[in-house]
Amino acid sequence: MLGLLLLQVLASCLWLGHSEVVKSFETSCPQFFFREIPPNKALEPQKPAWICQRYKNQYYFATLYNRKMRIPVYSAYIYQPGPGKRPKTWLVEPQLIGPTYPKTMEKEWTLLNQYNVTLEKLSQSQAILHDYKNLTGLNRGHLNPNGHHDDYSSRMATFTLTNIVPQDEKLNGGAWNNYEQQTMIRRTQGCKTTYVIVGAVPGNNYIAKGRVNKPSHLWSAACCVVDNNYIKAWAVIAENDKNQVQLLTLGELEDTLTELYGRGQVSLFDSDCPRE
Repeated sequence: MLGLLLLQVLASCLWLGHSEVVKSFETSCPQFFFREIPPNKALEPQKPAWICQRYKNQYYFATLYNRKMRIPVYSAYIYQPGPGKRPKTWLVEPQLIGPTYPKTMEKEWTLLNQYNVTLEKLSQSQAILHDYKNLTGLNRGHLNPNGHHDDYSSRMATFTLTNIVPQDEKLNGGAWNNYEQQTMIRRTQGCKTTYVIVGAVPGNNYIAKGRVNKPSHLWSAACCVVDNNYIKAWAVIAENDKNQVQLLTLGELEDTLTELYGRGQVSLFDSDCPRE
């Protein structure tokens, strides 16, 4: 009996010590948020999972994941663009299945063949590659885009399905891409560190026979530290069926999201990040 109790205690300690599906971003991977303060609870879904996105034993960004709708609520990262190849391999998050699985993102093939996970078991916890096959007018839209990172491992880490939503293909390749690649470069001139949070508002439509939600809107907010005395911010939002991106102040985006989510006033960054 004592031996069983010790095993249970040990198992709980291992879970706390190594789980990359964590209990809070404040204690596990706060470095991706301005002043180490993540968004408030107004964005939290019914079945949340806090993921410190880990690839090859290093954290690259943080994702709040909606287990029920199988899409991320948001991904938070530090903007560090650079040249490099676009990865082609897609990964999944083993720890969404359970704490005994690897603490770093893996290929579906690896989980199925080396850890004896069934595709059905994997698909219960998250979106899988098959969900995104044979889409019409939609494609796999990164929240945290690979082009905002400056080496291959950090780019590779963005190719996890926990960082992907079904996105209108014209928007993804058009106005949203222009924002990611052109507007961000202009806006970040003079920034020492730029903290970014990109999110998706759940919609009323689904793909993959109702398994994966198609967001109604995509949004992004940035808080840029120029120096100790100057911080600037900006934000955008786009409807996920139009090739248009609307530029907003941070305050305007937070108010818009407050209406869209309907769970109280949204706060994306620490109060020192300007809302006007």
